[in-house]
Amino acid sequence: MDKTLLSGNEAIARGAFEAGVEVATGYPGTPSSEILETVAAKYGNDIYAEWSTNEKVALDAAAGASYAGRRTLVTTKQVGMNVLADSLMYLVYTGLEAGMVVVTADDPGMFSSQNEQDNRWYARLAKIPLLEPADSQEAKDFVVLGMEISERFDTPVLLRTTMRISHSKSLVSLGNPRRTEKDLQPFPRNQRKYVCTAMWAKLRHPVVEKRLQEMARYAEECPANRRELSDRSLGIVTSGISYAYVREVFPEASVFKLGMSYPLPARALRDFAEEVERLVVVEELDPFLEEQLRGLGLAVVGKELFPPCGELLPDDLAQFAVQGGLLDEGDVPHPQAPVPIGLPSRIPVFCPGCPHRSTYYHLNRMKMPVAGDIGCYNLGCLPPFNAQHTMGCMGASIGVLHGMSIAGTPEKGVATIGDSTFFHSGLPPLANMVHNHSRGVVILMDNATTAMTGHQDHPGTEWSLHGREAKRVELEPVVRALGVDKVRTVNAFNMDEVKDGLEDCLAYDGPAVLITRGPCIHVSKDIRASYWVDEEACIACGACFKLGCPAIVKAEVSHSKTGRSLSSIDPTLCVGCDMCRQVCPVGAIHAPDSEEDDR
Repeated sequence: MDKTLLSGNEAIARGAFEAGVEVATGYPGTPSSEILETVAAKYGNDIYAEWSTNEKVALDAAAGASYAGRRTLVTTKQVGMNVLADSLMYLVYTGLEAGMVVVTADDPGMFSSQNEQDNRWYARLAKIPLLEPADSQEAKDFVVLGMEISERFDTPVLLRTTMRISHSKSLVSLGNPRRTEKDLQPFPRNQRKYVCTAMWAKLRHPVVEKRLQEMARYAEECPANRRELSDRSLGIVTSGISYAYVREVFPEASVFKLGMSYPLPARALRDFAEEVERLVVVEELDPFLEEQLRGLGLAVVGKELFPPCGELLPDDLAQFAVQGGLLDEGDVPHPQAPVPIGLPSRIPVFCPGCPHRSTYYHLNRMKMPVAGDIGCYNLGCLPPFNAQHTMGCMGASIGVLHGMSIAGTPEKGVATIGDSTFFHSGLPPLANMVHNHSRGVVILMDNATTAMTGHQDHPGTEWSLHGREAKRVELEPVVRALGVDKVRTVNAFNMDEVKDGLEDCLAYDGPAVLITRGPCIHVSKDIRASYWVDEEACIACGACFKLGCPAIVKAEVSHSKTGRSLSSIDPTLCVGCDMCRQVCPVGAIHAPDSEEDDR
């Protein structure tokens, strides 16, 4: 059997291939993005894959494909589950014609997220099976198992990973793909099952409850669950990546590893509890397992010892175990390493040549309230701009801007939102602003990609996930079709044009949209020779530093009168975007050829 080194995300993609998935959909978001990218790159000849406009659209599309008899995979990061939950709840009632696995990649530690929600609760809310892999091998295998469970019980299956599973690599034994040529049957006309209107949906609720009981009985024999009996003085119930940590910190303990962690195998867990002297549950974030174990009448210790915030890494787990009396200090296998000192901190900044820089430069100078959104442009809240004052979730910026208007805020506000996020969740709140006579400026920052999550496509790009040419949906006609009368499109790299467009839109009494158009440097690859600073002309005023460009640095030479450091440009970082030349008040910054740059 072939073995290869795969990350958890790559392994899930391989599992989709082996499981016979034919349609895979999702919306990019760390830590889940690489799943669909791997599907498209490695298995694109067998699996149709797309980045949908948002997670709900992805799940609805997968539902249609599954109703039509195709096995499907849906991917999202943890906050995307909130978007697709509406559709998930009707799928629980309708069931499917072919298997469906929904992957939620959670983010304990909030490495790239606005919250630390634990999506295991969605399994209980929806009453669907929950699988939690502990490594890349299980990540692959559980997709295959999930498809089998889905079709056996006529339900979507939730597969929950975390950042460590998604991005860590381990050896994976590859299996044979399930590929069978089959003729599609006519689309089902079973209205009592698939039309979720009240008179028929209420007939499906008992089916859902009966299914849950059947799945609980299956959990007792599910191969993803296993007991590992050793020292009976301590028994630990755990799941997912926490299992790997438990095995490192408590090598002698008895462990009940839950691969299928909802519904629980109640009888097996009660038997395990009787075989150990003390029962402990180790899980990251919420007491999801702990509450269920207490509901079974088991005396279990959990969050009294281990906190509900952040990752529960081995060193942390060991220290909490020592504090709780589960381990002696001398039994800790890997004492916490000293934290390196002396490393300089670094504020995240826009990349050199980022088209968003001009917008936040002007917003900083205008000192107005700015409602922000999810994307690279969220960096506008940090120095040197400090020009974004709210950020919640995808599309929230426009809704918050409308809230400023209806609240009667005396100063006119601005919302910033990216092109991908606008297609995801920006159209409905903009239509709401128009309909309800709102006011304020929506700055639609079009950098021609979904930059923050790895430069994926969206309806405003000219390519799709498979790399094929796609029809681009133009933003300005869409905005005008929503009823916005005041629309300006400007060149994001032209400082004066951005300023003029912003002032023009701010003067309008109603909802206005300013589209700042400029491609992300990592998409356009339009890297020019480095600009340079004339030290004789530089007055060390610091105007160029207010752009927050990493390529602009302090020179070793100081101004003769003020003693302030002159500006310099790092040629290894400069991409020739021209913004620094435009903001220099004395013309000390020059293009490589010293001629006017018409970008």
